[in-house]
Amino acid sequence: MNLRRSLLLTSVAALLVSAPALAQTGKPHYGSFGVDLTAQQTGVKPGDDFWTFANGGWATRTEIAADRTSAGPFVDLALAAETNVRTLLDDMAKNPAAYGASGKQIGDFYASWMDEAGIEARGAAPLKPYLTRIAGVQDKGALQVLFASIGYATPVEVEISPSLADPTKYTAAVGQGGLGMPRDYFLNQGPKFDAARTAYRAYVQQIQELAGIPDAGAKADAIVALETAMAKVQWSPEQSRDIAKLNDPQTIAGLTAKAPEFDWALMLKTAGLESSPQILMTQNTALIALGKIFAATPLQTWKDYLAYRFVSDHATYLPKAFDQARFDFYSKTLSGVQVQRERWKRGVQLVNGALGEAVGKAYVAKYYPPEAEKQMAELIENLRDSYRERIEASTWMDEATRKAALVKLAAFEPRIGHPEKYIDYGALKVERGDLLGNVMRSGEFQHELALSRFPKPVDRSLWAMTPQTVNAYYNPLSNQITFPAAILQPPFFDPYADPAVNYGAIGAVIGHEMGHGFDDQGSMFGPTGKFENWWTPKAKADFGTRTAALAGQYDTYEPVPGTKINGRLTLGENIGDLGGIEAAYGAYQKYQAKHGKAKPVDGLTGDQRFFLAYAQAWRVKVREDAQRQQLLTDPHSPATARVNGIVRNVDAWYTAFNIKPGDNLYLAPEQRVHIW
Repeated sequence: MNLRRSLLLTSVAALLVSAPALAQTGKPHYGSFGVDLTAQQTGVKPGDDFWTFANGGWATRTEIAADRTSAGPFVDLALAAETNVRTLLDDMAKNPAAYGASGKQIGDFYASWMDEAGIEARGAAPLKPYLTRIAGVQDKGALQVLFASIGYATPVEVEISPSLADPTKYTAAVGQGGLGMPRDYFLNQGPKFDAARTAYRAYVQQIQELAGIPDAGAKADAIVALETAMAKVQWSPEQSRDIAKLNDPQTIAGLTAKAPEFDWALMLKTAGLESSPQILMTQNTALIALGKIFAATPLQTWKDYLAYRFVSDHATYLPKAFDQARFDFYSKTLSGVQVQRERWKRGVQLVNGALGEAVGKAYVAKYYPPEAEKQMAELIENLRDSYRERIEASTWMDEATRKAALVKLAAFEPRIGHPEKYIDYGALKVERGDLLGNVMRSGEFQHELALSRFPKPVDRSLWAMTPQTVNAYYNPLSNQITFPAAILQPPFFDPYADPAVNYGAIGAVIGHEMGHGFDDQGSMFGPTGKFENWWTPKAKADFGTRTAALAGQYDTYEPVPGTKINGRLTLGENIGDLGGIEAAYGAYQKYQAKHGKAKPVDGLTGDQRFFLAYAQAWRVKVREDAQRQQLLTDPHSPATARVNGIVRNVDAWYTAFNIKPGDNLYLAPEQRVHIW
């Protein structure tokens, strides 16, 4: 469930890559002015398929690497980033003393991952203390202690989140746990899903056999049946976006009244959260139903489920047979990836996850050009002014709601590059010969760090991403937009590119993140991050009409045969995209008003370059299986729809490319959705 992920309305999250800082060449990285015209496909009209018009030539000649689910500049950036971080990690592994205490931790953690011979020699022995702990459970009370312990699977997650009612304070939160497969793969019908379920059943048996667990076949049947039952009562990804329905604060007595089968006091105490006066009960109907499943399921089945999930969830840190089995199912079967990534690349990801800010501090010192912040600051303020003008000129928003929206906009806090202070990992014990132990201790360290913050006011300086991450996010609970150092580079941002390109790319990203503050979820939070209503009933109804129209458009798009986009699941991201590009276009006009009107370049007007840059920022090619999984689980639309589905609602795009009735993407003016 992870409430914090539900509330952090992240942008570009589907990419999940990191990238290096800019090479300071003084020249744009894409084409002569920042757009790659060789990527275009001749013969395609921009009004018929703008994504292909901008990227079709590239897509035709580009093959997705065998170890990847996608191809594109994002992947290129990731590969370069991994090389940069690997240089740091290798040096730390060889010369840890040169980097201080954190350097030794990072070097030892990375070395424990790269020690394949040692991992093979230890075999399944590292699993023994954890499986012994599970085997020793004698009753459902002890079972629930494991549910609330770090590193073990659970039907009910217990965690920490800023309070919706008062985001300056933390609260405990409970919600539905994860499954061994995405929920819809247990439930949907059709050959692809039937095949996935068959493969999953075989994987559950295989993982247990590798761990030496007896009677693996019968246990696999019971485990899959249990997870299928849980999937049937869990909330869908779309339902889990409804913040109002997630907001069900309870006392322990209230939790017990609703789902008496669980010992809530015991689980909260185990998690160190018994002092929380209120507990946010998210996905409440699912928890009520899961309580009944918990009571009806034999203790041994739960123990078998926990043992299987522990081995599966940690298979990557075990000998190759375990690692390969997990890859074969999750990457090859579910996502279509054919080849396991090189070990050092996965090691970079692992260390970034465990000691990310310590790595980030070294990364920023070596690779981040602080001068990028100057242009970004100007871009952000131009975007803020553009949103202000658009809100002031809104024809559907009444004055009371307009005033409140402007207050929230003024309160936006942008954060660029890296945190002001970095996490101190000094309390984390890392041993070169204990990879699984390092991973478990890392999870426990993160939990203890969160518990140390729990009694204190929420620290607004904390970051949810590392500086070496190519991504950006809006946090509605703090009204902050954050842009890590690694996203400040081509194709998103290039200090040497044509301003039209920067406004069309990073400008739209900035606008997207600001737009999350006013999307279907973010609009439920006020300027301080409090969950509160600042809308009049009429404005809220008008907003709902417009957002429903946008969702309806996206419901018709079918990127993968037989699987359409879910317009409600992706609504927040689509609102962010639409508001982002329109605000970025307005900001670009403000830039031209100050610096002079853009002249044609290679026969393209400034407006044309702006929209081409936007399209090429989403130059992504994805495997069909991975695309299907994204459509079922991810609130972000596929890249083609993030381009074609958005520009067809933007009046300036029609003018820039002379789009006419009869073009495939043409929408009559009254059918175009304008929100912000």
